[in-house]
Amino acid sequence: MKTIVKKTSIMDADGIRRALIRIAHEITEKNKGVENVAIVGIRTRGVPLAARIAEEVKKIEGVAVPTGSLDITLYRDDLTSMGYNPVIHGTEIDFDITGKNIVLVDDVLYTGRTIRAALDALIDMGRPKSIQLAVLIDRGHRELPIRADYAGKNVPTSRKETIEVALEEEGRMDEVILGEIEE
Repeated sequence: MKTIVKKTSIMDADGIRRALIRIAHEITEKNKGVENVAIVGIRTRGVPLAARIAEEVKKIEGVAVPTGSLDITLYRDDLTSMGYNPVIHGTEIDFDITGKNIVLVDDVLYTGRTIRAALDALIDMGRPKSIQLAVLIDRGHRELPIRADYAGKNVPTSRKETIEVALEEEGRMDEVILGEIEE
């Protein structure tokens, strides 16, 4: 049986807040404002992070950017190994993504497979002008040619280590934890 042992906290609530503020500034700068920007969070933890980034963008620019959530369950390449009854949470994007600069948000970038699934899901909804990727943590070990445009923190890890993002929106204290898998 595999267990995960906490090694250390690598980001506290203030660190997460500062990283999201910086990402919001970088999004605004790269897109020369936010006139044509929309932010989409990947379920589960990408959704509250996207909402927080959108709130910071609003503070910076004085404009509310369209924000949505994306469920990639049916686009996963490991769907058959997840069981016969995957839980679908639903996609909530109530704006046309065609022609927009979409900022896709997730908590941790690892192999890139989640992002590949999200790209497929977005493309099925329309043709954005661009898709940019914002992640709180980039831990390396890519299996696909995917990289983050905006990263809160780069944390080199071994394959035996894990990164867990805990958020207030889930009833936990904001924290990023580095753990290790013990068998």
